[in-house]
Amino acid sequence: MDAILLDVTPLVASIVSVACFLIGLVIGAIVIRVIQLKKMQKSKTNAVKIIEDAYAEAKTIKKEAMLETKEQGQKLKEALDVEIRERRQELTKQEERLNQREEFIEKKELSIDKRTEQLEDEKKEISSMKEALNKSKEEVESLKEQQLQEIEKVAKMNKQEAVDMLVTKMKNQAQKEAAILVKQIEDEAREDGEKKAREIIGQALQRCATETTSEMTVSVVTLPTDEMKGRIIGREGRNIRAIEAATGVELIVDDTPESITISGFDPIRREVARLSLEKLISDGRIHPTRIEEIVEKMQRDVDKTIRQAGDDACNETGIFNMNVELVKILGRLKYRTSYGQNVLKHSIETSIIAGLLAAEMGANVKIAKRGGLLHDIGKALDHELEGTHVQIGVDLARKYGENEEVVHCIEAHHFNVEFKTIEAVIVQVADAISSSRPGARRDSFENYIKRLQQLEEIANSFEGVEKSFAVQAGREVRIIVKPEQISDDQAMFMAKDIATKIENEMQYPGQIKVNVIRESRFVETAK
Repeated sequence: MDAILLDVTPLVASIVSVACFLIGLVIGAIVIRVIQLKKMQKSKTNAVKIIEDAYAEAKTIKKEAMLETKEQGQKLKEALDVEIRERRQELTKQEERLNQREEFIEKKELSIDKRTEQLEDEKKEISSMKEALNKSKEEVESLKEQQLQEIEKVAKMNKQEAVDMLVTKMKNQAQKEAAILVKQIEDEAREDGEKKAREIIGQALQRCATETTSEMTVSVVTLPTDEMKGRIIGREGRNIRAIEAATGVELIVDDTPESITISGFDPIRREVARLSLEKLISDGRIHPTRIEEIVEKMQRDVDKTIRQAGDDACNETGIFNMNVELVKILGRLKYRTSYGQNVLKHSIETSIIAGLLAAEMGANVKIAKRGGLLHDIGKALDHELEGTHVQIGVDLARKYGENEEVVHCIEAHHFNVEFKTIEAVIVQVADAISSSRPGARRDSFENYIKRLQQLEEIANSFEGVEKSFAVQAGREVRIIVKPEQISDDQAMFMAKDIATKIENEMQYPGQIKVNVIRESRFVETAK
């Protein structure tokens, strides 16, 4: 029995424990539910309170909004009232203005009506005056006719005859007075022209005499060494005297290194002397006998060259059947220059240009080309014969049987006589074209350098000039000015002032372009 009791006791204890646990769970659930119910009750109470507070606040906001809306409505009403009053005042003023304009227009209409009535009255008066004038004109015309009839009876001639006589008398008187006036003008112009021409020629001679003479009358022979000067001079100067006697020129031996200058007005003699000296120097045998032989040989060579040059010029221009002696004289122009321009080449160029112009104008091409080729023939002998090259050329052309039309072309190409033929005018124009074309004539190197320097000096003399450069062989000067001192307008006037000063102070061929440059430069360095 005790053993059974011992076996049942743990089971009971387990059951009791489970029962206690279940009871505890039930009690815990009840407690939790109670707590949740209390919390829910409290939350409901809080929610009701929040809703009541929100409702009260909403009522307050609504009341304030209504008050604010009333205030804004009142303000809008007041503003509308003010605007309405202003509009009414403006409309009232416009009505007053319209009334004033209507009154003005009415007054204007009244004045226009009055003016119209006045114009009608004036028209009537003018019409009556016209009628009176027409009557007066008719009376005047009748009086004129009566007077003319009486005058014709007294003068025994009609109106047309009297007019013709008066016109003839006035015409003769006017012609007489015009002839006297023309003669007086021609005399004054001739006197003034001759005087002015002498002044211009004198100034030109003063400016150009030294440079032109030295350039056209000297030749230079280059020597291998300065020792050759002594051999050319010879013992006691016998060699140099022999050369000067044989050639007719003057040898100038100075301190110029390795060169001798040949001076003489005859270009043929200078050429013979130059060739002879070169031959003697290359040969090495320099003594009077050898000098005479060499000079004679060079003279023959130059004569052949002259003849060949004349033939070549005729062939190039297509001119044939010219006198042989005239061809030789023409060839001498090979050694003649005028302002640095070879006269033979200039004559050939003039002949070709004259032929082209004559063909275009329908003139005699042969006469024009022949006159152009021979127009400067007198320059071949102007150092041997007296007179101008024009007169010498005319005499030579007539001497060797040239046509009188060709002679007239030579005679008139410098306006020495009046032009009688169109060919003479063409030759004069062709001569001017050949002489004045760019590059035809040249200045000496010294004159060229002086002109460039003078250009830059004139440009630099103006205030505000930074740099100046003479470019394009002196035909343009470029001036860079300081932009902070010279404005664009001032630069324009500066260009005109510089051009005017160049015209007044310089002598130059053609035109010189003055280019003033104004620029601003901004430089910054990136580091």
